Formats: sequence, C-alpha cells, structure tokens
Amino acid sequence: MTCPISSVVLGFLLCLLCVLNDQGISITVAAAKTNSRVHIVYLGERQHDNPKLITDSHHDLLATIVGSKSLASELMVYSYRHGFSGFAAKLTEAQAQKCAELPDVVRVIPNTLYKLQTTRSWDFLGLSPQSPSSNILPSSDMGDGVIIGVLDSGIWPESKSFNEEGLGPVPSHWKGICESGEKFNATLHCNRKIIGARWFNDGILAEYGQPLNTSERTEFMSPRDAHGHGTHTASTAAGSFVTNVSYKGLGHGTVRGGAPNARLAIYKVCWNVLVSPCSGADILKAFDEAIHDGVDVLSLSIGGSVPLYSDVDERDVIATGSFHAVARGITVVCAASNDGPSAQTVQNTSPWIITVAASTTDRAFPTSITLGNNKTFLGQAMFTGLEIGFTSLIYPESGGLEPTATGVCESLSLNKTMVSGKVVLCFTSLGWRAVPSASAAVKEAGGVGLIVAKNPTNGLYPCSDDFPCIEVDYEIGTRIVFYIRSTRYPLVKLNRSKTIAGKPILAKVADFSSRGPNSAAPAILKPDIAAPGVNILAATSPLHSFVDAGYVMLSGTSMATPHVSGIVALLKALHPNWSPAAIRSALVTSAWRNGPSGLPIFAEGSPQKLTNPFDFGGGIVHPNAAANPGLVYDMGAADYIHYLCAMGYKNSAISRLTGQATTCPIMRPSILDINLPSITIPSLRHPITVTRTVTNVGDPKSVYEATIDPPLGTVVSVKPNPLVFNSTVQKLTFEITISTTHQMNTGYYFGSLTWTDRVHAVRIPLSVRTEFLQHFADYH
Repeated sequence: MTCPISSVVLGFLLCLLCVLNDQGISITVAAAKTNSRVHIVYLGERQHDNPKLITDSHHDLLATIVGSKSLASELMVYSYRHGFSGFAAKLTEAQAQKCAELPDVVRVIPNTLYKLQTTRSWDFLGLSPQSPSSNILPSSDMGDGVIIGVLDSGIWPESKSFNEEGLGPVPSHWKGICESGEKFNATLHCNRKIIGARWFNDGILAEYGQPLNTSERTEFMSPRDAHGHGTHTASTAAGSFVTNVSYKGLGHGTVRGGAPNARLAIYKVCWNVLVSPCSGADILKAFDEAIHDGVDVLSLSIGGSVPLYSDVDERDVIATGSFHAVARGITVVCAASNDGPSAQTVQNTSPWIITVAASTTDRAFPTSITLGNNKTFLGQAMFTGLEIGFTSLIYPESGGLEPTATGVCESLSLNKTMVSGKVVLCFTSLGWRAVPSASAAVKEAGGVGLIVAKNPTNGLYPCSDDFPCIEVDYEIGTRIVFYIRSTRYPLVKLNRSKTIAGKPILAKVADFSSRGPNSAAPAILKPDIAAPGVNILAATSPLHSFVDAGYVMLSGTSMATPHVSGIVALLKALHPNWSPAAIRSALVTSAWRNGPSGLPIFAEGSPQKLTNPFDFGGGIVHPNAAANPGLVYDMGAADYIHYLCAMGYKNSAISRLTGQATTCPIMRPSILDINLPSITIPSLRHPITVTRTVTNVGDPKSVYEATIDPPLGTVVSVKPNPLVFNSTVQKLTFEITISTTHQMNTGYYFGSLTWTDRVHAVRIPLSVRTEFLQHFADYH
C-alpha cells in the first residue's frame, strides 16, 4: 500500500535539489553504469541525539545495500540527522527496492524536481527572476546603485542574505560610515552590500537609566542585531539570493529581497530591552545622519500609538524626520501599524510618507486534524515536529453557570492530572495574541498539543520546541467541541503542516493591519498601499526565539514595509529623477484591486468583508505596472505647505517644520485639493469640486479618457475629459465635481476614477461620506 508523501519529505526533496544543483555533486562512474538516481530513505524518528552516530548508522545501512563502506560514502548525498532520521543516496531501482525491504526503513522515495518558491511574496507580486520580460527586476538591474536606509534594531552581518557576491563598487553618492562596536568590526562586517552601519542610543540610555546590555535580554553596543527584527526587514528589502532556505521545512526554496542588488545602510535605533523601544531622539538623529549619508530610500517598520501627534508636533519624530528626507528627494516608507482590524488605527499618516498595510500572499500551511470518528478538519500551523498519533482530546469545561469560561485560551487553568499526555482545545477572541500563553499553560501541564479556535486569519504564531499549536476557525472549533461532548473517550491525531501555494489561495488584507480613515486628517487617505506581511520568511538574528538556521517567519506591517521599500528601490533605479510623490502615485494608481488572481480581495476581520481603500489604499502593490504608470500625481514642497496650511497649523509651527518662514493665506486652502492619488471627502452635503494635476510620464503624445465608478448615492463628473498630451503639454489639471443624492448621514461609500489611454489604467480611489448632521467642518 502506498502512503502519502509528507510535507517534510517533500521539503527534503527540495533541499536535495538545491544540493545537487548548487554544489555540483558528481555521480561515480560505477553508479552511472547501473543507471542510479537519487532516492530518499526515510527512517522516521531519531533513535538518539548524537548526530555523528546517526550519520554513521546511515552509512552502515547503505553499505549493506551497496556492498562496501567506501562505495556507500561515494553514493551518500545527504544525511538527515536532526529533526528525524534518514538519508539521500544514489541508488539503482534494484538497490532502492532492497533498501525498502529492510525492517528499519519506513519509506524509499525517488527524487523529484520541484520549483523553488521562497520568498513566495516576490513571486506572488510578479518579481520572479523567471518571469517574462515585463518584469522590472532585469530592467532595473535589481536595484543596483540604490541605497536603502533601514531604521530598525540593527543587522546580523554574517547572514548569507547580506553576501556581496556579484555586486560592484559602493555607489559614488554614498557619504556614510560603518562604525565598529561590540562584536561588530567595521572592516569585517561591512561590505559592498552592507555599506554603512551605525547605532544611536543616547536617547534610550537617558530613558532607560542603565546600560542596555545588562538587562535580561542580550544586547550589543554596536550595529549588531540582538532582536532580529532589523535583520528581517533589511533582508526583505534588499537581501541577496540565498538558496536552500526554509522554516523547519516549510516554504522551502530561494530567499531574497525585493531589490537584491541595492545596498543597505543600517541605522540601529531600536534596542532589545523592555518592549524593544526606539527613542524618538535616536530616530531623529538617524534621520539626520541618513539624509547626510546619501540614502535614496528610508524604510521604517516603526510606529507610535493612537491618538496621533500632529504633523508639526516634534514628538512625532517620524513625521518630522521624513519631511526633511522627502524634501531632499528621499522616499520614506513606513508601517501602518498592527492595531487592526479596528477603524481609524492607521499610523504614520503624513502625506509625504508612503504608509503600508499588510496583506497575505497565495501561500498557506494547512495542517490536518483527524478526530476519533475519522472526520478530518484543516487548520493552519507551522508544525513540523513528530506527528501526534491518536491521543486523548479535551476541552476544559467546568460546572456552574459559565461552564465554557475555563476553556478560554488566555485564561487557561490546567492541572497535570487533567491534561498530561493530551491535546487541549480552547477558544479565544484575541486571535494569535492568545496563543503564546495558551501553549505555555498546556505544555506546563504536560499536554502534547493545542488547538486554538479563533477568528480566521492567516497570520500564524510558531510555538517553540515544535509544540503543535494548530489554529482553526470557530466553526471547526465548535464541531470539535460537539465531538468531544458526544463520546466518552475523544481522540485526535495532529499531522505535520504542509506548504501549498498558488491559485487555490486568495490574498487578503491581514487582520492585524491597521485601518483608515486617518484619525489626524480624515481627508488624507491612509494607508496608501498594501504589500505582503504575513508569514514572511527572511533572515534574523540567531538569538531570535524562533530562529531556524538563521531564518524565521514573521508577520506584521513591519514585514510589509520593506517589501515596498525594495520595490521603491527598483523604481528609483529605473526612474532616478522621479520624486517621492511620483513614486507613491505610481504605486497607488497601478495597484491590484482584485489581486493577481483576478478575484476580489477580502479583508480579514469579524466578519471578513470585501476590501475598501481604508483597508489597503490603492490596493496590493503591483511592481511591474508601477514601473510604467502612464500618469503620476506629483507633489513638491509647495504642496506639503498647502497641506499644513489647510490643516490650520500656526505659521510658526509650519516654519519650524519646513525650516523656512511660512505665512499661510488668510483664507484657509482646501485640504481636498492636495494633489494626492486619491480623493477622500469626510463630509459631503453640497456639491464639491476638487482639483488634481497629472504629469505624463509615458508616450508624449497621449489621450486619456476618464472612467468613473461613482460611490453609491453620488454623482461624479470630470472636466476636461479627455486629457490630451503632446510634446509641449505634459502636465494637465482637471476638476472633479461630486454631489450626493442622499439626504441623510451615511457611512463611507467607495468608487474610483480611472484615466486610460488603452495602454495604461491610472486609477485613484474615491471615498465619500454624506453628513447632513455635521460631524466635521465643511471641506471647501
């Protein structure tokens, strides 16, 4: 009887493929003459913990098949000796059959070629090196010559993701330095990939009041990353190609950053103490140095909290620092924060910042749960340990008026008599945040596994020590409870997670991704764009709690942000004269609204719903389309001052921010006329006319016609229509008039305005709320 191939074994096949391709292992003449090919001999669980003894036993077993230890050494390709026991070797069909008949052998599997898929996010976005010629990777030389500054927790320079192989000289416009420090040698650890590295801690030292490296967590007084977050974001933005990477066998393939040839300038501003704080003073100093150093892009996976500071409040150091960076042509990319799915939680909302929401990709890690009645359900997990065979299953109900209160994940109170050797089911409304405490409680009580029923999301929390933490939705959780209540001895089997990718999986906006509307300036659409930020595999510090061979899967808008930073680097290489606003416009107007699959994008939450601009701005980033947007909504210093005046800030405050004497008009300008690639009207009662200006960056002789999808209950018109460009006219202004048919207060309705020349579709989102009982000041 043929058994299904496990996902772990499939992972071995991929590992083996990388070994064969990349290390050029030769086949002996004797083996070639007998038509041998690579087979994987799977032996199941390790019998002991000594890796050398395990490898020796593999050689001994193979020698009994091929006749001698010396030939066995020639034919041995790979010894699997850590997670389980097995080996790969070159065998003839007869030898493979003989091996399969040995009592200790579980399975012998012929080698199969699989396509490498990690980091899946870049393939999902259409930036695979094997993609068609429309792919901007080759045309941008993978971002060569562009410098990405990363403000984060530092870098682990030994990671293979930061190798300099194939890179040319350091870009001539780089003026920064690489600083030595604790366990960081500038000469050894900076190279043509990491061209600069500095750390800033005077601010946090003043707040913390004691040396940072005497806390319970390890820290280094240098650019070296003890936390792992900075290494992850830097490698996602601009990591070099590294083959044969997986997370415990999941998502196996080649990992890289979005702009593999871009250079990295590291500014360590976040420290591995308390809750990994980043001092505003340190951040602002890093901005200051980065501007001097000559970076082209700044990537910040950092945020504050709601309520927000105003744009001119110096306590919002990101708004302040980024304003000065953008004024000098540096594109600043920031995380939207992780407080979703609640509305009005988006951060980093200044209009000169590109604010990034998080989406899933088309990859998932299904994990099957089989009950004692032979019914099987699919959850999700990062479980790659030993399969949990049929064992007892409990849901900790109690007597009294609230019998299910003891089954809440975040407040489990378990004893060893109840739980030892069993799998525990619990329910939570806190999502993944309840998983760490629940898994710790179950492990402490001697349990062997955890099933968490929660609102369905794709972000996964990997439990330590290969402890199975499998997440299911409430429906499946309820069906499991029904089974437990229906039988005297409930049983369950937990299988290892598998990796699936491609069309069966639809992208969504992640549950945790912070949502609009913008609480500081409702007429400024935020977030701007979404990018993959769920279960992202990238490099990390070896000190990270969940590291696996230098890599880890993490989720957050922190992970989405460097995706956009890497894409911005590609666009900067293609269009070095584009302003930060032009780059933002290209990203927003070309984004996927229906996903690469063509199907609508949903937003995770309670319940899931179709996305709108407050979930993901223009949509999920579409790098190849952004490289050739046709038209851009550009902005400069005068536009940002217009915004600051429209917000009603004092002249003195604006002058402090801009560094120049500024006097706003007596008549406050309309915030609706800021030249954004979006129109958001928080309070529509009477017809409103807004203006936008587009710059042609495509064919000089072009004609664009407007297609309007009006928000429900509104009438939208545009003039002039069409827009006619020629060799002397490359910038045109148009007016959009919006009126409402509603005679009552409503929520937001959404639509779009798209300019098309039959080659490009330049789409901006429209968001309109009708308010007859006034909630905001008039937007005129």
